[in-house]
Amino acid sequence: MLAVVYGLLSALTWGGGDFAGGLSSRRNGALRAVFYADWVGIVLLLGWLTLAREAFPGWPVILLAGSAGLLGTLGLLALYQALATGQMSIATPVSALLAATIPVGVAIITEGLPGWFQVAGFVLALAAVWLVSSSEGGLPQLKTLADLRLPLLSGIGFGAYFVLIEGATQTATLWPMIASRSSGTILILAILLARRESLGIVRGSWPIVLLNAGLDVVGNTFYVLAAQTGRLDVAAVLASLYPGGTVMLAWWFLKERLSRWQWLGILLALGAIVLLTIQPS
Repeated sequence: MLAVVYGLLSALTWGGGDFAGGLSSRRNGALRAVFYADWVGIVLLLGWLTLAREAFPGWPVILLAGSAGLLGTLGLLALYQALATGQMSIATPVSALLAATIPVGVAIITEGLPGWFQVAGFVLALAAVWLVSSSEGGLPQLKTLADLRLPLLSGIGFGAYFVLIEGATQTATLWPMIASRSSGTILILAILLARRESLGIVRGSWPIVLLNAGLDVVGNTFYVLAAQTGRLDVAAVLASLYPGGTVMLAWWFLKERLSRWQWLGILLALGAIVLLTIQPS
């Protein structure tokens, strides 16, 4: 039950972080928004580490966490590229669905089959992720199989992040999160420098940048706690419901219209949460 609560809090805070990140991207561009959110997040984590005085877990853990951050960032870049090339209707749902499915497969291999209620919850949650993430809802139009390349790469990157960061945080929490975020930040900085893009941000953007960074750090923390206190698949599937939080915030604050398919996805997500809380007798 505690893992379900943590996983749900992860989805809510990650969804809020993505909402704030979207607002920041509109002002500063996607890469700069991610870059500033990442390094501000590192500063927040370093301050937390100073207070918590968590023991250094060793270089193998740091390298594993760094790999998680690198793959997660590559997944993010693949998603942005897919969106930029007009694949929005297929990119987000495919990426989100694969990101949730990969940890389920890994958990079945390493932890065994979950209970039937959990399996039913996974099915509803994966359907919810697809519907909520689809801008048009339903089944997006796929022109060619090549359109799947970037969304699949994005989903693999996100799914690998879920699995690797769970493995890296078995004995520590803050150090692996710092290592993960640092590797992603270095990659984004290298791309910005290679493109000779300005590192400046629009005046007045700092509040939304700080909100984005803070919510993202909290979302990662809740995901780690969910994975530490329960099964990897439950933690990852619940955390993958974060698009629901993003679209609800956009509906509430920006007055963006939700399709009936997205509303159905939100209802399925609620049903999935109920099923995942049922413990087998």
